[in-house]
Amino acid sequence: MIGHLNIYGVYVPMLLVLMLGTYLLKSLLAMTLARLGLYRWIWHPPLFNLALYVMVLGALFTLTPGLES
Repeated sequence: MIGHLNIYGVYVPMLLVLMLGTYLLKSLLAMTLARLGLYRWIWHPPLFNLALYVMVLGALFTLTPGLES
């Protein structure tokens, strides 16, 4: 099956795995940006975090082979 991950007989959508990985990467990036003090230059941090999440998810989706149907 393309786009699914088999974990002991349970098929998990690959997009779910990518979304969890994206959340972890986005959290690390946001923590790094906060420590560097770059959030003071951002007008709307929640909107910026959403955009960051979408960009990282798109990058992971593009870099993951075998997801094209």
